[in-house]
Amino acid sequence: MTTSPSTDSVTVLTHMYAAEAQYLAAGGPGNASFDLLAPYFAPNVELHQADGLPYGGTWRGHSGMRQFFRTMGTVWESFDMVEQEFLATGETAVVLTQVHARARATGRELSFPILQTIQVKDGQITEVRPFYWDTRTIADACAVPAPTD
Repeated sequence: MTTSPSTDSVTVLTHMYAAEAQYLAAGGPGNASFDLLAPYFAPNVELHQADGLPYGGTWRGHSGMRQFFRTMGTVWESFDMVEQEFLATGETAVVLTQVHARARATGRELSFPILQTIQVKDGQITEVRPFYWDTRTIADACAVPAPTD
């Protein structure tokens, strides 16, 4: 992991990503407690995912984040954040993450970047907006082919 000079936002994000790795290593949704992640997210956090993704939409609050992680767990068999770069100024951070993932439904493996803008206020994440270069490829890799008659 590479980082720019440390700021409060970078520290919060570094700890959150470490907690997320611990959460996933413990089995993720249904097996691990969201309590590992909850301290890093404001109670009114908003996560805005592209509508074209199988987990698209806006996820709000801790209950929304729990549901998001459950949904991600049904879509992806693995979702490894291979490399991350952070750039932060004040409450705004940008994180470039290189991902290697395997879709649960199809077994297809993909490597792709995600660029996220993240707002951190008073030591907690208040908003996340991920940007994917190719949502169609990701959605196609995760889609179960329609049955043929």
